[in-house]
Amino acid sequence: MAVTKTQKKGSNPMLDKALGWIRSLTELGLALIALGVVLQIIFGAAVPFIGVDVIGSVVGIVKQLGSEGLVGLAAIWVLWGIYSK
Repeated sequence: MAVTKTQKKGSNPMLDKALGWIRSLTELGLALIALGVVLQIIFGAAVPFIGVDVIGSVVGIVKQLGSEGLVGLAAIWVLWGIYSK
């Protein structure tokens, strides 16, 4: 089997495709969260077509991680490391 420029030696094409989908879905999710935050800032908390309080949810997650101290910081660090790869 020949190795193409985009494919690393010894990599699995199906795994690469699955990882590509996961990255795309993650980017889509982050874009939707950002859109929800912007819409809540513009229209206030009562955005009719968004059924959740996006800003409240994000603030709640940050508070929960912040209250955990060092463990929360480690969790943020691990999540950032996973996302940045």
